[in-house]
Amino acid sequence: MSVQDLPAVNATLNAISGTFLLVGWLCIRARRRQAHRAAMLAACASSSLFLVSYVIYHAQVGSVPFTRQGFVRPLYFTILITHVVLAAAVLPLAIVTLSRALKEKFALHRAIARWTLPIWAYVSVTGVLVYVLLYQPTWLL
Repeated sequence: MSVQDLPAVNATLNAISGTFLLVGWLCIRARRRQAHRAAMLAACASSSLFLVSYVIYHAQVGSVPFTRQGFVRPLYFTILITHVVLAAAVLPLAIVTLSRALKEKFALHRAIARWTLPIWAYVSVTGVLVYVLLYQPTWLL
């Protein structure tokens, strides 16, 4: 594996994280607390791996210009800007949310998780979209 493979790895880790978030949400809605805990810890693990891979990639490659034109250009930058802003918020939100759950402060956990989950899910999904728009062939869109 080379550094050029990392964007695909990152998109995969984002998709995995998003999937675990959905599973975790479905589990807690079904009152399956242990399954919820496992899914959310898996989401944290896959997101942590993503962050390490992302930093390694961008430390070596730097930023990648978006060269496409037309309708996809404003779409890409709208998705990218909202993704970056919310991604910056997700890390502290996820840490606080996880910390409250592990300390069994469930009322406080629920209060912040109501915000953390949709933001984190959005960041996971838009991370995959950014990858597709930036790295995949133009005939896809």
